[in-house]
Amino acid sequence: MSVETTSKAAAERPTNPWQEVSPLERLSDHKLLVGLFLPMQEGAWSPSMAPRGTNWTFDYLAKCTIRAEEFGFDLAFGLAQWLSKGGYGGAMKFREHELDPIIVNTALATMTKKIVLINTVHILYAWHPLHLAKFGAAIDHISHGRWGVNIVTGYKPSEYRMFGLAPIEHDLRYEMADEFTTIMRALWASNEDVTFDGQYWQTEKAFLAPKPGAKRPFLVNAASSGAGLEYAAKHSDIIFITSPTGADPVKACESLPPVNARIKDLAEKHGRQVKTIINPHVICRSTEKEARAAYQSILDHEDTTAADNFVQTFVSGDTKSWRGHSRAQWVIGGNVHLVGTPEQIVDWFAKLSAAGCDGVQVNFFDYLPDLEFFGKEVMPLLKQAGLRS
Repeated sequence: MSVETTSKAAAERPTNPWQEVSPLERLSDHKLLVGLFLPMQEGAWSPSMAPRGTNWTFDYLAKCTIRAEEFGFDLAFGLAQWLSKGGYGGAMKFREHELDPIIVNTALATMTKKIVLINTVHILYAWHPLHLAKFGAAIDHISHGRWGVNIVTGYKPSEYRMFGLAPIEHDLRYEMADEFTTIMRALWASNEDVTFDGQYWQTEKAFLAPKPGAKRPFLVNAASSGAGLEYAAKHSDIIFITSPTGADPVKACESLPPVNARIKDLAEKHGRQVKTIINPHVICRSTEKEARAAYQSILDHEDTTAADNFVQTFVSGDTKSWRGHSRAQWVIGGNVHLVGTPEQIVDWFAKLSAAGCDGVQVNFFDYLPDLEFFGKEVMPLLKQAGLRS
């Protein structure tokens, strides 16, 4: 197949050129998917110096991923970032260190057997679709079909400047992402050379071998704007969503149903199905009092400079997500905060499911001990509640 699409004329661009079977069929058939947000950045999601053993090293990430797989987690996800020396600053140099997630996931693929490994790639930071198509096909083979890419455009002017690029306007970024993903999918699907004369990317007689396995890799996106959701509905299998009303779970569960309904309606218009996943920060203890104390400890030990810089970076950009979060909620980290006993956590997961969420991508403060407690105490209750088969 030769793709002779000229993207300078948008009308000539195919709307949905490859109607392949969804990679979602490879996921376990649970009412609620459970994923782990890996702490690939120093400090993970919380600019706090409360005591914890969480760290960004590969050995630590491998222990987290293997243990999550043993507990039956469906996904493990790695964020990507680009920061200057000192990260977000403060005494802890929040997020200064980070291992590249695509490299980490490739290594983790050789150490795991079932868990799906997803990592972020900022496609507009000097990538070409042929690069990611080739890398993705290789990791797909290494993982036996357990790899996916979270395609993001980036929005921080400082990151663009690191690559010698000028910042790109919000909606234009998604137009470019659409063209990028169209070429990448063509390379994965076609048994012939691919030629594409686009407005933003061109390729002539490009060919990819080996192809991914029976189904292409998972495509993931985090979107909340109109342009972002249109892109995600057209291309993505899993969409990370955010609460428009902040991290309070009561408010989140009230505001999420229309968010989920809109995304799934958009996907249906493209003849597709998607799953939506939200990111809760889970603080679970034997008693609610203990959980609340752990929550307060994170706040009490905040690194003020790191927290200020962390919040300012997001609120000063043009991203539409996370606008409803308070400064204190940023210090805890995670999109929705779930604090309580195992039974209370499961009850909140059930409410998120009822609000239309197909899964949760959890993060913790002290990863290995928190994950251990969650796996032993919460995962069995999820099955009893009918959220896991």
